Amino acid sequence: MRVLPCGDRALLAEFEGLAAARAAHARWRREAPAGVVELVPAARTVLVRLDTAVLGLGAAETWLLAHPPIANDTAPMAARTVTIAVAYEGADLDAVAAAWGCSPEAVAARHAAVDWVCAFVGFAPGFPYLVPSSDGAGLPPVPRRATSRPRVAAGSVALAAEYCGIYPRESPGGWQLIGRTDAVLWDADRAEPALVTPGTRVRFTAVRQLPGGAP
Repeated sequence: MRVLPCGDRALLAEFEGLAAARAAHARWRREAPAGVVELVPAARTVLVRLDTAVLGLGAAETWLLAHPPIANDTAPMAARTVTIAVAYEGADLDAVAAAWGCSPEAVAARHAAVDWVCAFVGFAPGFPYLVPSSDGAGLPPVPRRATSRPRVAAGSVALAAEYCGIYPRESPGGWQLIGRTDAVLWDADRAEPALVTPGTRVRFTAVRQLPGGAP
């Protein structure tokens, strides 16, 4: 772990990979001292925002280094579960099936059987990077598309590398699209704008049609 200054009110902790970053985020959420305002995880980092009137940069760095990530510890505080209905009719479903050597129906079944957890949020407001939970089985990695699409519809459920993501709004994207949901991933008018936040468990449920009759 390496701790670097990030402006005058934050520190950036760097790690060797996602597992260590998730473990640090989980531990620090549970044990953070007064003065830690926000923890923002990413694939290999955790940004630690501070109230420096309460906890100075030097003291915060000392605390972080004294509380390194614990291997395989990714349990968040008060984990919640969000269930998301998906119509598995994505444009890349056949390509993923071919890569896995199975049928499109098997892709849907295998994806919905995984117990996912949000490792971090990025790319766009509310876009969750989901990985298999520590007590769940994973899926074979899926490469990004060779060419990104200029437009991916909001609610698209997609795979890339070891991640599953859900597009919160229409945007460009190069992930493999396997389905679609009508769940609102981001709503600035909600008390908690993001439906899925780091540590949230996500279960997908296959449906033939989404509410409203859209297939």
